[in-house]
Amino acid sequence: MKLVFIFGSGAVGKMTVGQELMKQTGLRLFHNHMAIEPVIEIFGNYDGQAVVELRDAVFRRFAATDKYGMIFTFMWAFNMKEDWDYIEHVKSIFAPYGTEFYYVELVAPQDVRLQRNATPNRLANKASKRDLAFSAGNILREDANYRLVSDPGEIPFDNYLRIDNTDLSAEDAARRIKEHFGL
Repeated sequence: MKLVFIFGSGAVGKMTVGQELMKQTGLRLFHNHMAIEPVIEIFGNYDGQAVVELRDAVFRRFAATDKYGMIFTFMWAFNMKEDWDYIEHVKSIFAPYGTEFYYVELVAPQDVRLQRNATPNRLANKASKRDLAFSAGNILREDANYRLVSDPGEIPFDNYLRIDNTDLSAEDAARRIKEHFGL
């Protein structure tokens, strides 16, 4: 099995690239908001513990299948030890099944990401982003409070690829990932 982590700042295009990578490879996509949106809908607000538990249930069930693999998208705050620990936690769920891990970091400037914040695909798949002023404010707050772009050489894992997708279509970014890792 293969697990492709796609991470980056808010509205960088993680889900959209993941959708295209799924089309090109047959890997299944589990984008972060597939857990966030139902929790918000059920609880009426964001509950981080419920999101983690829902994700873990999906990871455990999926890891035990004979599927080709999964794409998981998320925001990784490199200045937060908890986020580093979370990556290891997810890997620990998949590792007993002989999973190969791949890491893809997407980067784009804030002005580009603020434009992408209002794309139809994003709004169709992420109900919590439909209040555009609030969502744009989240991007600004996250950028101010967290380091969401890795420093050169910081990612210690094999199978790591960084893509500046400022001027790339999601299809082209996915093609680069597929070809780079031979997926």
